[in-house]
Amino acid sequence: MLKMIDAHIHLDHYNDQEIKDIIERDSSLEALISVSFDLESSKKNKDLANIYSKVKPAFGYHPEQTPPTEKQMAELFSWIKSHQNDMVAIGEVGLPYYLGKEQKLTTLQRSQYIELLEAFIKLSKELEKPIVLHAVYEDAPIVCDLLERYSLPKAHFHWFKGDSKTIKRMADNGYYISVTPDVLYEEEIQHLVQSYPLQQIMVESDGPWPFEGPFTGKMTHPFMMKESIKTISQIKKLSIDEVFHHIFKSAKSFFSI
Repeated sequence: MLKMIDAHIHLDHYNDQEIKDIIERDSSLEALISVSFDLESSKKNKDLANIYSKVKPAFGYHPEQTPPTEKQMAELFSWIKSHQNDMVAIGEVGLPYYLGKEQKLTTLQRSQYIELLEAFIKLSKELEKPIVLHAVYEDAPIVCDLLERYSLPKAHFHWFKGDSKTIKRMADNGYYISVTPDVLYEEEIQHLVQSYPLQQIMVESDGPWPFEGPFTGKMTHPFMMKESIKTISQIKKLSIDEVFHHIFKSAKSFFSI
C-alpha cells in the first residue's frame, strides 16, 4: 500500500468526531504533523498525540495574529522546552503576510514579529528540531536571512508562494516545501512544483482550511493529498508510485518519524 504523511494540518481545529474520522478513514495515512496556533493549541495537540499514535505535534505560535506578550512568550517557550520530547518540530511560526496586508503594520510592529521568529529559530537550533514556517512572497527572503544566520538546515515552508529567485535560494539551501490540494487548480503552485526538487517536496492538507476546484464545499481531509500527488506526478512526468515513494520518504526523514 502507498503510504502518506500529512506534513501540515491543524488537527486541533476539528471537532472530536472529525478528528476520529480523519485518523481512521484512510489506512494509507501513516502520520499527521499537527501544527499549533499558541500555547493552548500546543497543549491540545500534545493531548491528541497521546490518544492517537498517528498524530505528531509541532509546537509554536501562528504569526497571523497579535504577537504574544513577553509573559505569554516566556510561558510558551518554557512549556515547549519542558515538552520537547513530545514534539517533532517547532511550528507553526513565521511572519504575518496576510495580516500585514489587512492592517498595514508599522515598521515597529513588523519588527516584533521578526524578533519572535528569530527567537523560535534560536529555540529550534537549541532543541535540534526542524522548523515549520509560514512565510510567503516578500516575507520569505527575510526568513531565509534568519535561517542562514543561524545555520538552521531543517526548514519547512508550508504552502509556499514566492518569486523564482527565492525559490532557487530555498532549494539550494536544502529547505523543504509542502503542497496543498490547490496544486490541482492554481497555476502558481504548479509552476513551483515544476521548478522545485522532488526530494524536497512534501504534501499537506492544511485542514481545516477549505479548498476550491473539485474540493469546493467539502471538509478538508488528508485523503485529498492523493489527488495532489497525482497532479505532482503529472507535472514531474513520473509515475504515481514513484512520487508517492519520494514524498513519503521526504516527510519521514524530515520529521524523523
